This record gives sequence, C-alpha cells and structure tokens, in this order.
Amino acid sequence: MSTHTLSSAGLQLATPLASQSVALSPAFQVQGLHLNYGRQAVLDGIDWQLMPGQVVGLLGRNGAGKTTLLESLLGLRDPQRGTAQVFGCDVRALDDATRARIGYVPQQSDLFEQFTTTQLLAYFRTFYPRWNDALVEGLMSRWELPRDKPIAKLSGGQQQRLSIVRALAHGPDLLVLDEPVAALDPLGRRDFLRELVELVLDRGTTVVFSTHILSDLERVAFNVAFMARGQLALQAPLDGLMDQCRLAQGQPMELAPLEQRGATVLSRRALGDGQERWLLQWPEGQVLPDAAAGLQRVQLEDLFEELTA
Repeated sequence: MSTHTLSSAGLQLATPLASQSVALSPAFQVQGLHLNYGRQAVLDGIDWQLMPGQVVGLLGRNGAGKTTLLESLLGLRDPQRGTAQVFGCDVRALDDATRARIGYVPQQSDLFEQFTTTQLLAYFRTFYPRWNDALVEGLMSRWELPRDKPIAKLSGGQQQRLSIVRALAHGPDLLVLDEPVAALDPLGRRDFLRELVELVLDRGTTVVFSTHILSDLERVAFNVAFMARGQLALQAPLDGLMDQCRLAQGQPMELAPLEQRGATVLSRRALGDGQERWLLQWPEGQVLPDAAAGLQRVQLEDLFEELTA
C-alpha cells in the first residue's frame, strides 16, 4: 500500500474545465473499495456514487473510516482493491482539468504556513480563470481574517476559515469537506453553512462532508450516509428517513409482525432480558402502523446511534 503525497493544495493547481456534460455521469463513483491497516479493514468493499448536485453528510464514529474514504475518493490514498472515479476520470490519474473541478477542505490544515493570507490567495488565484474575487473578499471581511499575518500565526479556527475560502473561491463542481467546521465557533459555522447552501442552489455543486456536529448537518444535508465498520450502512434523504423510520422495542417474536407488514429491519440491538430494539424503515408512501403498535419516531441522533454502533 502506498500513500500519495499530493496535498489538498495540489488538488487546486490546474485549469478549470467548462461545465459541460456534468449531468451525464456521476460526480464520483467508487466500487469495491478495500483498504486494510495491518489486519484491520478500514474500507471493506464500499460501493458509492453521487450524482451532480447531491449534498450528502457522511456520519460515523471515530475510526469508522470516513477520512480514509474521502482521501481515497480524491486519489490521496491507495486502496488495495477497488476503483474510484471523479467525473469519469480514474482518481489514480486525474488530469488537470478534473482536478480543477474539485474543492477540498481536509481535517487538518495543510496551508503554506510561511505565506500570509494575501500571498496564499494571490498564489492560487493565478491558476483559476473562474476565481471569484467578490466571494473571497466577502468571506475574508465577514470572517475578519487578517490579510498580512503569516498563516503559521493564525488560530486553528482562522486557518480552517482560510481553507474554506480557498476551496470555495474557484466555484468547484465537487466539494469534499472533512470535518470542515470543527474548529469554528457557532457563528462561524452558521456563516459557512449559509455560503454552502447558496453555492449548492446557485451552481448545483455536488457536496460530501463529514461532521460530528449533528445539528449543523441537519441544516444543510439533503442526504445522509452512515458509515460503520468500514462499510456504508445506509444512504438516504434525511427528511425521508425521519418520515419512514421508527424504533420498536420488545421480544423478537412480538416485533416480527412489523417486518411481515412491509418494514425493513435496518438494525437490531440486544437490550437484555431477551428484549431487542429494532430500527425499522417502511417503503416511501406506505402508511405506518399507529403509535399503539409501540413505535417511536426517530431523530438524527437515534439514526446515528443505531446505524453506527
């Protein structure tokens, strides 16, 4: 196994491609991704694709493989088996035009620390005819980022904001964000999420981002994907999951009729004394049993707990 030395900065050094034929193929597609660290399977046969314009929040517990999956998607890490494509191009041989359509914010800042913010943005601006000066200036002012201070002397939150500015500035067609707001205060998170929503609505950008802040995800993610034990347990529209899923608790024999009435059992958890808790999903449009059947409505926290255990 080898790890590419290409940084997220390297993903930016290219000439943008005109947005033609974007809707003709998935924004990205992975098939059969396997990656082990020693004997531990971090990615265990993942199949996944997103079509242009989809926005997905990637959820999973620490160590579930979220960062490894995102890095494999971008060609920053080599899986032992499987393939990954971005806009139809194999990530092991991304051309400059495809790289230019990607924006990436890593979990750990990889900015050029000897540069000032002004020098960094001026450097990247030379590579992008589509660079949006107005957007950059607006974000720099609202987030009160110092212009002439060395990046090494910025706070963690300021560096994360600068990474976000850089990733948004050239209007990417695919935006990959790994815990993008972890170091931001609540106001900074709201401001970033507003920019993200406007970007999606205005340009149809495909967005995938991981986060552990569920309340932030509920504001912006139209779809959610749950990752556990190196696999994607489920991906679906968030609103649909809330409407179609219920929790039920009891003896397995008592719960079995719910499955026979059309529900899919997404997870089962033993509670002791022979009881289990089931997460059930009914087909879209099907009338669910009423509350007398012992069903509980779910919140995002419930889905996270049951699907990532």
